[in-house]
This record gives sequence, structure tokens and C-alpha cells, in this order.
Amino acid sequence: MKVGILKTDQVREEWVPRFGEYPDMFIRLLGDRASDLEFVVYDVMQGEYPADLDEVDAYLITGSKFSVYEDLPWIHALLEFIRRLYAHGKKIVGICFGHQAIAQALGGKTEKADAGWGVGIHHHRFTERPAWFDDGELSFPVLVSHQDQVTVNAEGARTLAGSEFCPNAVCQIGDQVLTLQGHPEFVPAYSLEIMDFRRDRIGEDRYASGTASLAEAPATDRMANWIISFLRG
Repeated sequence: MKVGILKTDQVREEWVPRFGEYPDMFIRLLGDRASDLEFVVYDVMQGEYPADLDEVDAYLITGSKFSVYEDLPWIHALLEFIRRLYAHGKKIVGICFGHQAIAQALGGKTEKADAGWGVGIHHHRFTERPAWFDDGELSFPVLVSHQDQVTVNAEGARTLAGSEFCPNAVCQIGDQVLTLQGHPEFVPAYSLEIMDFRRDRIGEDRYASGTASLAEAPATDRMANWIISFLRG
């Protein structure tokens, strides 16, 4: 299976040697656990898109520091591309910004959350077991870094998992679209770098609780396997 990664942001230059760019994180997350997956990267901020939607079998939209409701030409183009992918029946996975962009493009709404910044480890809990789920606990720890949230789901989407802080944390549309607010591709060290960089914006209380939460490991293997299982159908 060939997966097209839609790159929607750049990692800060000084962090790239340690962590790579966002597509690198997803290639490690998924490719290290599924050797049959191939990846093609499209930098949509630079207007890079496939000439043919069927160049790849499925698409994954990365996270970003931008908000999906910002009036930027590349974001408008991405939202239109999502609508094309959906109409064409392509499988789509969205992570954080990607999760929000899919909702925004397909009839939902993303807004800045009254709850403020979500950082560090959060726990999201499933309310049902989709076909790609495992036999593990319904609750799982995941690294998050977001101020925006999906407040209205995309048309036809159902919420599979959430929390009091983030009700719409994992959503699905049929067998075609899967979106997660959390970051399965992040490692704790990268999460800490982001919190240190945004400390003033996050606020001292949220920064302290977020950094302390990194004592718990995220459910990286589980989340990677969920995405792989979803992609394989």
C-alpha cells in the first residue's frame, strides 16, 4: 500500500536533526511496523499535490501550528483537496490539524477551545470498539499539543473516543476517514521541546502539569497499529 503524506508544517530547524520533519515521524511510526507500506510526501504549503488522486492508495494529513480556519490560500486549497479526496472515495487519516481540517472541509467546525491549551499526555477513552480496534483497554494515553478543537463533527462522522477536555478526539466516517486529535507520531522529548518553546503562551500551570505528565509513556504501538489496521481495511 502506498500512502501519500500531506505535509502541513515544518519542524523548527534546530529540532530537525533529532526528530526529523513531520512526514519522517509518520514514516517511522507506520513504516517501522508495516514494511509493506510505501510513502510519498506532498508539501501542500508549497502547493505540491498529486497529479492524479490515484497516485497513492490513501492519504494522511499531518499536524500543524496553523489553524484550519485561517484565511490562507494553501489552507483553502487543502480543504478543497480533502473534499475531492472524499468524493473520490480515497481513504484519509487526519492527525491534529489534519483531524480538524477534515471536519472543517466536510461540514463540521473547528474553533479555539474554551478549555485552553492541551499539552503533554492526555487520556482519551473509546465508547465503542471499531473494527480496527484491539483487545486492549478502552482508555489510552496520547501526546497532545493543541488549542483548537473540533466542536462540530463532519457530516456523517461519529465520535469514537474523547475526554472531558476534548470530547471529539477520535472520529470516523464510514470505512473511509479516520481522524485523531492526539499525536501518535510524537515522542515525549519532542512534546517537551514544544512545551518549552510555547511556555509563555501555554501558561505556567498548564506547562507544569503537561511536563509532569510525560512520566507516563504514550500508547504509541497501539495507535500505530490502529492506523495501519484502518488503512488496510
